[in-house]
Amino acid sequence: MNILLHATTERKALVQKTVSKHKLLTIAGLGWMFDALDVGLLSFLLAALKQDWGLTAQQMGWIGSVNSIGMAVGAFLFGVMADRTGRKSAFIVTLLLFSVGSGLTALVSTLGALLVLRFFIGMGLGGELPVASTLVAESVESHERGRIVVLLESFWAFGWLAAALIAYFIIPDYGWRVAMAISALPAFYAIYLRWSLPDSPRFAQLQSRENKPSILKNITDVWSADYRRATIMLWILWFCVVFSYYGMFLWLPSVVMLKGFSLVKSFQYVLIMTLAQLPGYFTAAWLIERYGRKFVLATYLTGTAVSAYFFGAAEAVSQLLIFGMLLSFFNLGAWGALYAYTPEQYPTAIRGTGAGMAASIGRVGGILGPLMVGYLVASGSSITLIFTLFCISIMIAVGAVIILGRETKQTDLLE
Repeated sequence: MNILLHATTERKALVQKTVSKHKLLTIAGLGWMFDALDVGLLSFLLAALKQDWGLTAQQMGWIGSVNSIGMAVGAFLFGVMADRTGRKSAFIVTLLLFSVGSGLTALVSTLGALLVLRFFIGMGLGGELPVASTLVAESVESHERGRIVVLLESFWAFGWLAAALIAYFIIPDYGWRVAMAISALPAFYAIYLRWSLPDSPRFAQLQSRENKPSILKNITDVWSADYRRATIMLWILWFCVVFSYYGMFLWLPSVVMLKGFSLVKSFQYVLIMTLAQLPGYFTAAWLIERYGRKFVLATYLTGTAVSAYFFGAAEAVSQLLIFGMLLSFFNLGAWGALYAYTPEQYPTAIRGTGAGMAASIGRVGGILGPLMVGYLVASGSSITLIFTLFCISIMIAVGAVIILGRETKQTDLLE
């Protein structure tokens, strides 16, 4: 009888733990999805504003770059905040920041006002992603941590898909303002859900200690001898990946238009390319616990580099779609592995700070990528040349992972 009772209790605990894990993934994933919805809509917004406001290529580049400046600031500030006040509080503030900002975007009428809003939206976006991945990574078992974090990142594809659908069905007939207003509404539901989200159990243990490290010590510890190699690797990796991602994907609808297709056709083609993100995430989630983080990162980033080169050189519709889909497949699979890999490099006391600082350095790349495209397009450079530069950047990231990275597959998080 006692054995039966014990077994029943264990089963109930297991079910409760599973429900909790799935609830955490869903709530965190919804915020992630709305992040992606905003970033995705920004790429379509650039193409629409070019026609509506007559923006130059340089001005379009600055919109994307100001967004990334905000993301750099937000990733650092909210990463530090997550180690001081908790992962949950930082999570809620970041989502509120970019939700309100996205809604207000529907009201702007000048480029200056749009740039100010994009900075604050970027702060929320940049802060939420490393904080969310840290919270989830600290809340699941080591044998499934990588898979769960990649599945968290897969919500990004649903956000991009929603952005592509809104852009395709709303912007041509109702305008970009309606699209931005729609994008802000669901995020408030995610804020409501997140109030019931528990904080990281590892952070709760950290809070029980009497001597808590200062913010300055956390920042300097990221560069201490124990973590310097990991920090160098992550900063190179994040910079190169974000530089290429925002340079390529924020300009994706505009690049399709530069290749001679209409606004509506560019939205349609990008929608098709976006569908390939989902199998990219799911295959990465399957592979990451079997072959490891380094294998997935190196393989999927190499696939991204090759796809970027051939997408830049594509002329026919079939080539554009094939290599655009491969670009989405490999690049977003690599992003999933990146978010799983980053929190595993640091102990609990500096995990938010370390992940936030790496993401912040990455956002510097996100500032330069869209700007570079804008100025190169304005100077008459070919799309092939631009995407070749992104190909080189991605291969530098591959080298950093292979040479400097350590494998963390199914290992316990550092205490």
